Amino acid sequence: MELKRVVVTGLGAITPLGNDVATTWANALKGMSGAGPITHFDASLFKTHFACEVKDFNHEDYGMDRREARRLDLYAQYAIASAKQALEDSQLLDDNAGTNRDNVGVIYASGIGGLHTFEQEAGYYAQHAADGPRYNPFFIPMMIADIAAGHISMRWELRGPNFGVVSACATSTNAMIDAFNYVRLGKADAIVTGGSEAPIFPAGVGGFNVMKALSTRNDSPETASRPMSGSRDGFVIGEGAVCLIFEELEHALKRGAKIYGEVIGGGMSADAYHITATHPEGLGAKLVMQRALDDAGIRPEDVDYINVHGTSTPVGDVSEVKAITDVFGKHAYDLSISSTKSMTGHMLGATGAMEALFCLLACKEGIVPPTINHADDDKDENIDYNLDFTFNKAKEREINIALSNTFGFGGHNATIVVKKWK
Repeated sequence: MELKRVVVTGLGAITPLGNDVATTWANALKGMSGAGPITHFDASLFKTHFACEVKDFNHEDYGMDRREARRLDLYAQYAIASAKQALEDSQLLDDNAGTNRDNVGVIYASGIGGLHTFEQEAGYYAQHAADGPRYNPFFIPMMIADIAAGHISMRWELRGPNFGVVSACATSTNAMIDAFNYVRLGKADAIVTGGSEAPIFPAGVGGFNVMKALSTRNDSPETASRPMSGSRDGFVIGEGAVCLIFEELEHALKRGAKIYGEVIGGGMSADAYHITATHPEGLGAKLVMQRALDDAGIRPEDVDYINVHGTSTPVGDVSEVKAITDVFGKHAYDLSISSTKSMTGHMLGATGAMEALFCLLACKEGIVPPTINHADDDKDENIDYNLDFTFNKAKEREINIALSNTFGFGGHNATIVVKKWK
């Protein structure tokens, strides 16, 4: 069976750096941090008082009235907003596009789902337990992690394959790999894919705090996420949503679609090691990158840029760097590498889609977004600084092929490979 080619024809983004793709990308190239004091709730009693929040989001800007918004968790609101942007950008559903909505699917993901809804309902039950169980009838539909995919499907009458994926921080990369496979196998003409997360509430911040996963650099939120630096002390939690339209090449060309880039491969693996920590030798990371290269039919020497998982945790950054040097050998020193989580924070289930979008735009425009917050005297003896981590300033270079890594609690690893469209 001949596999079909898959291109990206639409993008949408609601992120800590901006509420559209252009603003998010421009601010990333400036090296802007999306971190600041938490506004979603009073975090003064928590160890961490800051996060990378979405700013100035208004559901009404995306066609959701007050009544509908009350029945949607914030993560689903973000998801619908990102999908609206991406579908309008792609013009896939325009009257003259000739698209059969029976053949357009939605594989859209969240690592946690409606955490805020769950938290609210649990609190309400605790307060009123003596009176008997009282729950919002929309509790379950608002909470479950697949409901964003369902809402997108229903809102735009998309009747192709429809489901969510859950693999912690690898979630939206797994969703994109599934979307890629459905399109290249001819199971759909196009798939609306990506991920959304809204975890910046007491349960999210408190839960990660007690694990000692979050940075507690409360005196300087903007510099707290510092991947590959010696003084890194944990990740900065982020939120938002990113949507991409994956479309079969001939379908896109026939309707005259603009093309951001091509998806050429994906890999998946498991660390099979620990519920939260990456394998210290990077075994799962090494395996997933090699599988992605094999699936794409390319050599390590063909890759120009890697957007690393790079969360700013002491163990994770070191193991990923080791995996890169093992897989790419001497070519590792010719690569451009960056961790854009230094700017967006860790968007959990949305992070893979965020970083795939950055890879596509890096290829399209020939510029590598930076890893911010690094000082020359702030080094870790376990990290090889002969590698080009694109510290602090964006870098222009020709990028034909880029690779994005995402690793999740449970040992889930996923890598996607994109190529410049020529």
